[in-house]
Amino acid sequence: MPLPKLAALGLQHVLVMYAGAVAVPLLVGNALGLSKEQIALLVSADLFCCGIVTMIQCLGIWNIGARLPIMMGISFTAVPAIIATGTDPDLGIRGVFGAVIASGVFTLIAAKFFSKWVRFFPAIVTGTVMLVIGLSLMRVGVNWTAGGTPTINTPDGPVPNPAYGEPFGLAVAAIVLTTILLVTRIFKGFLANLGVLIGITLGFVISIAAGRVDFTGLGDAGWVNLVTPFAFGTPIFNLWGTLALCAVMVVMMIEAVGQFLAVGDMAGQKITEERLARGLRTDGIGNIIGGIFNTFTYTTYAQNVGLLQITGVLSRWAVAAGGAILILLGCLPKVAFISASIPSYVIGGAAIVMFGMVSATGVKILARADFVGNRRNIYIVAVSLALAMIPVVAPGIYSQLPEIFGRTFGSGILIGTFSALLLNILFNGIPPRGAGLSGDLEGH
Repeated sequence: MPLPKLAALGLQHVLVMYAGAVAVPLLVGNALGLSKEQIALLVSADLFCCGIVTMIQCLGIWNIGARLPIMMGISFTAVPAIIATGTDPDLGIRGVFGAVIASGVFTLIAAKFFSKWVRFFPAIVTGTVMLVIGLSLMRVGVNWTAGGTPTINTPDGPVPNPAYGEPFGLAVAAIVLTTILLVTRIFKGFLANLGVLIGITLGFVISIAAGRVDFTGLGDAGWVNLVTPFAFGTPIFNLWGTLALCAVMVVMMIEAVGQFLAVGDMAGQKITEERLARGLRTDGIGNIIGGIFNTFTYTTYAQNVGLLQITGVLSRWAVAAGGAILILLGCLPKVAFISASIPSYVIGGAAIVMFGMVSATGVKILARADFVGNRRNIYIVAVSLALAMIPVVAPGIYSQLPEIFGRTFGSGILIGTFSALLLNILFNGIPPRGAGLSGDLEGH
């Protein structure tokens, strides 16, 4: 595509994933008691590495990169393990970076073996996983729409967030959502593909006009800042921190498998074991790059999969253009600062559509499974979906059980994925070698 179109489509992908990507370094930095300057460094490093890893995933280098239109970003899944390691006085942030690098090496090694699981992800499993991912993320999107989280942490403990559910934020989020729908309905061709970008831009302009955007600190941000490796010092490698992040990476690889297969299905491309391995290796190389350049663990971003479904633009070059923009933002602190100033409720209005589209993608894939000739398939979807929603609708249900139980079953995506995998084996047997979403569309 011409460069202006690539830039516009790439920027749209950036805006869709920006809030989630920036939120992780902000959460970790505050939890570890880092200074404002150190947190700003984490944000710049995050954007820079997001761009590099995204371009590797889209364009490929040697046997790394699925060469699919997939945006990569820092995962919320790893935040508890990262904070647990970083708050250890003997480790700190350097211990986190050491664990991130080590988990990346583990993922690189494990990718080839993990990719052989593709036959365990027929349409009935992959569709269920995508449905679960979208529904589980919806809580995040709704909280963004409402202006954050219901409570905020203070030195005296959590207190109610006064901005949560504020009418102005909800109204702007509704305008963003309505704009996206109207643009998609009224316009055709290229403009119809920019509905999310137009909606977010309009919401941001309204917020600025209403005096709801805080640009404090913009003047202190530099114009150009090159991200340098090991800015916090030499990483510290610790066994328990490494094991915790390796366990997290297993979870993220399971999530990634479903998304690779879904994107391959949308693009009409067969996802072989080798291609899946290349995609998973990108998670590993992303962690190694992240640990070196002062940031965290990387995975595929589901909201951008939803954006692919909305626009129908499945060009990996468009997503790679988004990666190039992220690299630029990482080196231009003032521009990154302005982008980071977009209120959460503006992004939330778009997130409602994005996360809903992820679930809709799951429904679309499930339509290819056999529910008439094999009525047991309905139990796979029903039970997996029900189990996955438990921690979403009742997050405190495991509070009186051992901590390891809560960590294991507290992820709706993890429990839903394992449930779909195991129930498919129970009801349908072990899938034959070579089966998978792209090769066995009816489901085993």
